[in-house]
Amino acid sequence: MDSPRLLFAAPASGSGKTTLVCGLLRALKNRGKKVRAFKCGPDYIDPLFHERVVGVPSGTLDLFFSPEDQLRRLFCRHAAGAEISLIEGVMGYYDGLGAATDRASSYAVAKALDAPVILVVDGRGQSLSALATVAGFLRFRTDSRIRGVLFNRMSEGVYAALKPEVERLGVTPLGYVPRAPELMIESRHLGLVTPGEIEDLGQKLDALAALLEKTVDMDALLSLAGSAPALEAPPAPPLPPMPRTRIAVARDEAFCFLYRDNLELMKDYGAELAFFSPIRDGALPKGAQGLLLPGGYPELYARALSENEPMRRSIAAAIEGGMPCLAECGGFLYLHRELADMEGLFYPMVGVLQARAYPTKKLGRFGYVTLTARADTAFLPGGESIRGHEFHYFESEDCGDALHAQKPTGSRGWDCGHSRGDLLMGFPHLYYPSNPKLIERFLRACAKEV
Repeated sequence: MDSPRLLFAAPASGSGKTTLVCGLLRALKNRGKKVRAFKCGPDYIDPLFHERVVGVPSGTLDLFFSPEDQLRRLFCRHAAGAEISLIEGVMGYYDGLGAATDRASSYAVAKALDAPVILVVDGRGQSLSALATVAGFLRFRTDSRIRGVLFNRMSEGVYAALKPEVERLGVTPLGYVPRAPELMIESRHLGLVTPGEIEDLGQKLDALAALLEKTVDMDALLSLAGSAPALEAPPAPPLPPMPRTRIAVARDEAFCFLYRDNLELMKDYGAELAFFSPIRDGALPKGAQGLLLPGGYPELYARALSENEPMRRSIAAAIEGGMPCLAECGGFLYLHRELADMEGLFYPMVGVLQARAYPTKKLGRFGYVTLTARADTAFLPGGESIRGHEFHYFESEDCGDALHAQKPTGSRGWDCGHSRGDLLMGFPHLYYPSNPKLIERFLRACAKEV
């Protein structure tokens, strides 16, 4: 399929990729373009900005979670009908699963998708030296795929002087973003803040889009995107016929870490997704046969979650009554007897797990993991695996030991997760397409089909 596309990369995190990509998405949408967005890596929050604030559908592209064929298939599915797709890179362009590998890096994604790359270089505190960064990234891999450069936090005068030098390096100078701290997106303990928490974010992005229309060569950017060759992907393997099911999915400001691919896989299996708010609703959706409690920020809404006793009782009764449930990270915290907020004050929660969860001052187990069942679990037989990711500053008095989490590089691993009956819960966020059988078993359990 023809799919104009660009991948935005940077030498390091903190270079301004997210702010720039969100601004460009807004500018292109304001031009009337049909735009799609993607994020490299396991991040959930950047796609929230793409979808909820910019109003652009967003997908995940991750070569640890997905082999290349599946990655191309997911891209083609989500990019269908778009006039242009913008892919936001992760970390530094060549940074991969380990300190000395580019495996699963933004560079590897660009190769897999045959995507032209725009390098975003932070120009703060430098001028000509910024070109040394560009030159180094061009030479580090002979097939760098870097076709254009955008400078962040750079003045008009410095950019004008550097523009001909960029052209001598054989790449397209696409413009600059002047220092504008009032337009930057803030951060918090789990990365970027969620969209609903930023005052006047829509106006902020409109102002940023208007600025980029003046300082970025949008026509050249569109031309580079259009230079991407047609992309083909093999068809997805057929899914087995499944009974119809209705799944209650928690989704509000406390539970917002949802991979789009996870939800679409459930729908591909014929599941009807009924979204509800554990903060505001009084009970699970009528007719629900299964329950998904994803990650998010329950610690920021501990009091509100605790005060909604009818919902807590509804969920506890459903799970204790045998309703199949998947609970990940924030959802796992919610099922504890008590959860502390960011100030360390404990609040009663659902109480399915008789343990307390509390904040720490550092990331606990962090990063990609392959999760293997140590014995038969609810939806994963002993020895079978699924891929996922851990990222949390909270700890539990009882993390469980139903699964073994193994890092993709090095020898580090740990046990985690609980399984009893048709309940599987723990800190890891699971990427369902990495083992669709888990979801098939979950949905069959929801339909009471053995």
